[in-house]
Amino acid sequence: MSHPRHRGWTSALRVLAAPALAVAVVAAISPTGGSSADTTPAAWTPLTPVSLTLTEPQAATRTANGALLAFNDFHGAIDPPTGSGGLVVGNPAGGVEYLATWVKKLRAENVAAGRDVVTVGAGDMVGASPLVSAAFHDEPTIELLSELGLEITSVGNHEFDEGVIELKRLQNGGCHPVDGCVDGDGFDGAEFTYLAANVVDKRTHLPVLPPVSVKIIDGVPVGFVGMTLEATPTIVNPAGITSVEFKDEIQTANLWGGILRLLGVKAQVLLIHEGGLQGPTGDISTCAAFAGAITPIVAGLRDEFGVVVSGHTHRFYSCSLPNATGKPVVVTSAGTNGTLVTDITMTMDRHTRTFSSIAARNVIVENGVRNADGTWQTSAPGVYVRNPALIDPAAKVIADKYRTAVAPLANRVVGSITADIPRDAKPSGESPLGDVIADAQLAWTSSAGAQLALMNPGGIRAALSYTNSPGGEAPGQVTYGEAFTVQPFNNLVVTQSLTGAQLKEVLEQQFTGYLGQTTTKFLQVSAGFTYSYNTTLPLGSRVSNLALNGTPIDPAATYLVTTNDFLANGGDGFTALTGGTGRVTAPGFDVDALVAHLATGPIAPGTADRITKLG
Repeated sequence: MSHPRHRGWTSALRVLAAPALAVAVVAAISPTGGSSADTTPAAWTPLTPVSLTLTEPQAATRTANGALLAFNDFHGAIDPPTGSGGLVVGNPAGGVEYLATWVKKLRAENVAAGRDVVTVGAGDMVGASPLVSAAFHDEPTIELLSELGLEITSVGNHEFDEGVIELKRLQNGGCHPVDGCVDGDGFDGAEFTYLAANVVDKRTHLPVLPPVSVKIIDGVPVGFVGMTLEATPTIVNPAGITSVEFKDEIQTANLWGGILRLLGVKAQVLLIHEGGLQGPTGDISTCAAFAGAITPIVAGLRDEFGVVVSGHTHRFYSCSLPNATGKPVVVTSAGTNGTLVTDITMTMDRHTRTFSSIAARNVIVENGVRNADGTWQTSAPGVYVRNPALIDPAAKVIADKYRTAVAPLANRVVGSITADIPRDAKPSGESPLGDVIADAQLAWTSSAGAQLALMNPGGIRAALSYTNSPGGEAPGQVTYGEAFTVQPFNNLVVTQSLTGAQLKEVLEQQFTGYLGQTTTKFLQVSAGFTYSYNTTLPLGSRVSNLALNGTPIDPAATYLVTTNDFLANGGDGFTALTGGTGRVTAPGFDVDALVAHLATGPIAPGTADRITKLG
């Protein structure tokens, strides 16, 4: 049995708050080694991979050379994702054995070019994970990311899915307090460091995990500040985060950036679980028509931050965005599920200890076998042949251990479908899989008198593929593992009473800006319930024509509405749902409702015609 490691971070942070701050941080500096001259990056435009020259090139003896390998939103994706989630601009990608191969390949290439390399992440390494990781409380993912050489990552919102105490266990080690060490060989915790600068304990007002890390890269100290989005409490179950608060991203980054600057650390990297998206260029390393929450955050940063590794939006991009003084900052994201790695090269001036140049490109974690004409080999429509030559042996040993342990549960056939059921939303915001899940939850709670069900789109994590066969099952058959990948949160299913007026208010709260809603998101609805909306109308008056089985919804009448408990508790910003009364909790979890519905199949894709967009 292995034993947890105790890093004593709280005590160390108290030292950081004292005059001896410099000693504490310098003691945490970790050398990496090596140097060589680098070439000056070419000019950048939004349609090319980002490449910035920040200062005039100096003599080679003054130039330090480094690289960051970055990825984000891995979500325990040990096996290659299926369907559209496993394709990057048409290329099959992802899977931890392949991610390890590409990370190690890029690391070796950078080392050969004379660069010191640090491998970093931007949160959501765990959470919303497939069964092979989730069944073991994401210990497999932590073990695998440690093996491939991840060194530092920020926390993301999903790191808090099981609460602060569980996150600390993943960092420090020790068996799960309820389930123990299910794999039988103990758990040592992460060999990499989680940073949580803006997640502070309400009692001590100190970060619950280290806020910063410093690495010596080719003789120059480089500081890393890590954090999640301030809005994390709106998108995780509140039960596990009652002891902490989430601080403003800009203020927190600049606070810790300023402390690092006082200690002489002038080259800084922000690892942040917040992001944006670019327009549909079909290129993984461009920044066309970029928008998103990360833009105003970068616009508030100190000059020392030269690189921002971002995440959360599951998009890929390679950008230059202005900071508070208008100085350009390299901002990157590597999509999701380990399908991409961002290769960031940089030079620093040894004399000023600042960034001289920074360039970044996204690299696809290819896992397929190419045909002679450049297309990819498939064994069935949409099922790609995996390339054994791209499998990392060390990662495979670890992954196979957990695959074998979970196989009896994961490969059990629970139902069937008639065709692919995509989770991609139609222009109305409705998706075929959203329809199916809402129908499943309505059926699951019919004994409680439920009349309609609502499902949050963010809780639908993958599509159902007709031809996918993880356990060797026939086409159309669905395994428990596949169903769990679709709904991995183990939310409870609850039914409560809402008036027609309250129900309309819930639907109005789908739009950004209404009752504190921060992002537009469309709830998926069960069969028989229909409504329309018009985005050109003022907030609070966009939803109309609500009907149940053809009968208009009466604002004064009471309806029994089913949701998961995350939504019922106000998750995803739907605070209007907390006004429900008479809550009844169904047995089991939301995935059990889906499994029971699939067992009545074969289930056809939803028609996605219950919600009508008028404008």
